[in-house]
Amino acid sequence: MPERFILAVDQGTTNTKAVLVDRQGRVIARASRSVPIRFPQPGWVEQDAEELWLSVVETIEECLEQAPPGSAPAAIGISNQRESVVLWERRTGIPVGPCVTWQCRRSAPICEELRSRALDSLVRERTGLALDPLFSAGKIRWLLDNVWEGQRRAEAGELCAGTVDSWLLWKLTGGAAHACDASNGSRTQLLDVRSGVWDEQLLELFGVPRALLPEVLPSSGVAGESVKLGRLPAGVPVGALIGDSHAALFGHAAFGPGAVKATYGTGTSLMTLTERPVFSAGGLSTTIAWRIGTVVAHALEGNILVTGSAVQWLGEFLGLADPAHDVAGLAERAEPAEGLYVVPAFVGLGAPHWDAQARGLICGLTRGTTAAQVARATLEAIAYQVRDVFEVMEMEAGQSLPELMTDGGASRNDSLMQFQADVLGRPVVRNLSTDLSAVGAAWLAGLAVGFWRSLEELEALPRQEDRFEPRMSESERIRRIEGWREAVARARLHLPRGAQVSGGQPRT
Repeated sequence: MPERFILAVDQGTTNTKAVLVDRQGRVIARASRSVPIRFPQPGWVEQDAEELWLSVVETIEECLEQAPPGSAPAAIGISNQRESVVLWERRTGIPVGPCVTWQCRRSAPICEELRSRALDSLVRERTGLALDPLFSAGKIRWLLDNVWEGQRRAEAGELCAGTVDSWLLWKLTGGAAHACDASNGSRTQLLDVRSGVWDEQLLELFGVPRALLPEVLPSSGVAGESVKLGRLPAGVPVGALIGDSHAALFGHAAFGPGAVKATYGTGTSLMTLTERPVFSAGGLSTTIAWRIGTVVAHALEGNILVTGSAVQWLGEFLGLADPAHDVAGLAERAEPAEGLYVVPAFVGLGAPHWDAQARGLICGLTRGTTAAQVARATLEAIAYQVRDVFEVMEMEAGQSLPELMTDGGASRNDSLMQFQADVLGRPVVRNLSTDLSAVGAAWLAGLAVGFWRSLEELEALPRQEDRFEPRMSESERIRRIEGWREAVARARLHLPRGAQVSGGQPRT
């Protein structure tokens, strides 16, 4: 018998990874490719769907080159950037527009129009999501309005739309399967989060024809089989589709309520499982974490729009050779600057504020402020935003969350993790895997084909972690958090064009 492994692809916003995972849960091979992002107008963020697919093909090929001789993939798992949308021709498989990414705000007017008709409460009641451009439905509506005969062709069944997992499944199966999983479906604002099926009233609300959309499948289960792609043989079952943040939670082996994780990437997602759908009054999202068979795991989530991308922006702004790495190095050398805060509201603020009109600012600058201190404040802004969400999440989950599990790129920064523990006043437990979303997808794919037999078997697999205990005094923590809240309030001060400020209030 040839040695078997799981091939997992994690298609993220800024890069695509592929890994091979063995029965002991070890990553035995990996490959990655960066993927371009385009900003055609202020607030617009898009990618080329074919470039995304090419990055997947290249990483799979490089990964399989490293596979042990005579070995073979038992299944494929896919985790993906969420809410991003692709529209393509059913007959040819050719995209008919850009991949409109989760960060893109071009659908804001569509959301505003629905909000003006007092439909936001209906959307939240059905989906558990705020009516915001982050989510997929408005992006689909924009694409149908802006491609040639988009609505007619969609109604005629000539077009397909889907989140990135749907696009990759279509390509991997040679167009044989058009499906997404329940976790990705729950991020579209078209799925009823209680029933797990497309909601006819929401489809009508956004004008999205049912014929356009993928079938909603379990997160773990065979969704199709691969066609031959280089070293990837035909007939390999695609055993898992899941959003990247959900996959990371699964990779932490957090299979029940009481645990919360933060995945630090371009943005940051906090997620905790709940016994049933919990509808937030504090700016969090209700979501489906995953579905295994008929069993649905529900979760509360807080989506922070800009965290790692703020560090990248500052590095580019300062003209640093390696923007993210060099900003982290600057921050390490900085002395704390009293009252200096960076609020990275470049595309508004996400959870728990959901303020699309907020804009980024740096406050507390003095003549003596250094670039290194601004770098430190930018990293600290990540921790403050995570704390804002954690505080609301603990209250609405209705139970104590004794520690924060972390993963993702920025979690590798020891200083940030220590500061995160300090401002939370809770321990931070960092998973040392750099491939946690891919590992989570691999676990789900392995469950689908019997590579692993149970959640208990997965929970017993070894995991490398380390721990950061809070060291900051309570008085300092309170003082710093109050300063942060004041900075956020300033970022949310919306002034009409030509307005002046007098006594802290807008005056026109």
